[in-house]
Amino acid sequence: MASAGANLISIIGPPAAGKTTLAEALAGELGGGLIREDYAGNPFLAASYLGRPELALPSQLYFLFSRAGQLSRDNWPACGLAVSDYGFCQDALYALHSLAGEELAVYRRLADRVEGMIQPPDLVVHLDAAEQALLQRIARRGRRFETVMTVDFLRRMRREYDRIVPALDCPVLTVDAGVRDLRRSDVLAEVVQDVRRRLNL
Repeated sequence: MASAGANLISIIGPPAAGKTTLAEALAGELGGGLIREDYAGNPFLAASYLGRPELALPSQLYFLFSRAGQLSRDNWPACGLAVSDYGFCQDALYALHSLAGEELAVYRRLADRVEGMIQPPDLVVHLDAAEQALLQRIARRGRRFETVMTVDFLRRMRREYDRIVPALDCPVLTVDAGVRDLRRSDVLAEVVQDVRRRLNL
């Protein structure tokens, strides 16, 4: 269960599901702060995807400690609302994909220590969409390192999210972002209302 402090809404889902689009809209509509995943600041990310497997662990640890800093329970505001375009729970999914053996063991030891320092979400919004729709969106946004993402990779990620979502210790709102276009104002309004109801805002 979430601890005291500002409400946290975390948005999770596979790449290009619309997490940042929805996070920006929710923060704006609900008057909350926006917490963005720092993929642009990760100096190892692109190279690790584009053929430098030795950088997978540094890339994963960069995200782990970046998220720990952004969601630190010790520095969490006493009131208000924050919306993150990722969930801390997703960190382990990418680690399982990119790491193995002793590197995965090192990651898990550090992640286990960090997890207790993280502000848990009051609500998770789980976005999903079919693999082909995700691939089209990935192509449109043009991040070079994402061009290596395949249908099989996206299918595995979707399955992993489906596996972890039922075990989350907070309410979850699942949105089919393949059917419901989050760029449309009427669809966003419906999701905002769903979130308000879940959090009694």
